[in-house]
Amino acid sequence: MAEEAYLQMIQSVITRLSTQSTAVKTWCVTVTAALLGFGAKADTIVVVFIAFYVIVAFAVLDAYYLCLERAYRVLYRDAVGQTTASWVLTIERTRIADVVGALRSPSIVLIYGSSVLAILGVGLYLTFTR
Repeated sequence: MAEEAYLQMIQSVITRLSTQSTAVKTWCVTVTAALLGFGAKADTIVVVFIAFYVIVAFAVLDAYYLCLERAYRVLYRDAVGQTTASWVLTIERTRIADVVGALRSPSIVLIYGSSVLAILGVGLYLTFTR
């Protein structure tokens, strides 16, 4: 019974991280769309650079959440079948190399890559229609 409670705690952390990752993606798409809409209306290319920065910042944050989620999945896997009830939720420290590796995940590349392509399109449009 204690093992189930421990596994439930780890699973709830994983679920919260997954929810935060989804929220980050939603905010990125919303903020980028608002910036691109404003940039197209204001006819200024500066907004494209701001949108690019926003996308990169959200992508790194999402990759960090993905690294944490992966670390807790490893903790969950190690906790299954464990006979001692240590109730430890401590994970290894996230390294920059792990975050960079997570940036190559399909869930991050597809969302943020398509956002970068969209801002490149708007940037080209604003550059060549002046």
